[in-house]
Amino acid sequence: MGLHDTPLLFDFELVSSEDLTYMPMSVRFNLDRFGLRISLAQWQLLPHADRALLARFPVDEDARIEPNFDHALFEMMRTHANVEPEWFTPEQDPVWRGTAAVPEGVLNHSREVAGTAVTLERWAALDPFKRYVLTKLTRKPEASHDFVPAMREFGLMS
Repeated sequence: MGLHDTPLLFDFELVSSEDLTYMPMSVRFNLDRFGLRISLAQWQLLPHADRALLARFPVDEDARIEPNFDHALFEMMRTHANVEPEWFTPEQDPVWRGTAAVPEGVLNHSREVAGTAVTLERWAALDPFKRYVLTKLTRKPEASHDFVPAMREFGLMS
């Protein structure tokens, strides 16, 4: 699969990420998946066109995009921020990939903030990228302002 025609944004991201001031979940996904880290300040040093290009990369489990994403990100960061992304070792088996159990953070946040627990059946039916998003939005103890809108968008609550 090639690049998408437009940046990959969920509806709940439009307010905060439409102008790409903040990193969209698609970029966060690829950064996490490939073990790369950049700060928000570094992201904002990139020209809008470069940020839009990074947000067009697929979010499929396809290792063929890794070198392209890596090379593009490294070149952009060197050119516009005079730094390189930091490397880290990605999780071998992140909880969002699993469909045998709903991650504790997602369960807790859905009960507390959304008023309804995500069922295993509905969790397993989500595509991996949506499971990643919900897990990412619940990594901290306090609720993300995007969690309930994401739950609605993903059909997990009305």
